[in-house]
Amino acid sequence: MGKKDQITKERILNEAEALFAKNGYDAVSVRGITAAARCNLAAVNYHFGNKQKLYLEVFRARWVPRARRVQAYFRESLASLDTVSTSAVAQALAEAFLKGPLSDEERQRQSQLMTRELIQPTEAFELLAGDILRPFFKELADTLRPFMPEGLGNEGLMLNILSMFSMVIYFNFARAAVSRITGREYDESFKDRLVEQIVGFSLNGLGGGESEGA
Repeated sequence: MGKKDQITKERILNEAEALFAKNGYDAVSVRGITAAARCNLAAVNYHFGNKQKLYLEVFRARWVPRARRVQAYFRESLASLDTVSTSAVAQALAEAFLKGPLSDEERQRQSQLMTRELIQPTEAFELLAGDILRPFFKELADTLRPFMPEGLGNEGLMLNILSMFSMVIYFNFARAAVSRITGREYDESFKDRLVEQIVGFSLNGLGGGESEGA
């Protein structure tokens, strides 16, 4: 692929992502994408085939790599500690999302696209579940299991993780609403306060106490 073709492909992806995130899959037309990307229909067909394949590629080429960057931030934060504990996992997870590697624009795109998939799942959600969500939740479960109360089954552990994760996601993606409700500017100081809140609440909910392990 020549440089010009690659530039066109990236521009189509960028504009398609913005439109899909803002308006949803059904409300976006290929004509709208080509107008925004300043290209013709042939370019979309050449690079992606059709609108559905372009939509999936937005998730493969944009959403998934950003999610992996957040996960890498979480792992690096946890690996930098001398010991691992329930609170350490909760803090590393909260910081990866609230203070991690994504820009505000990237975070908003992630949120908008994922919200639409949660409300009305498509083939893209199966991609995310298989490549990102289930493997990451299993990783969290394997990390937290040694610190959980005896007798807590796999389902209980996964529900605990989903509860913690949902709090992290809400405080990260609903920043405008959280700021308006609390009257606080979403600055670094407030992010630290939210991390503290997530850790404290998670410890109570997970029931793992402050046990530590290697």
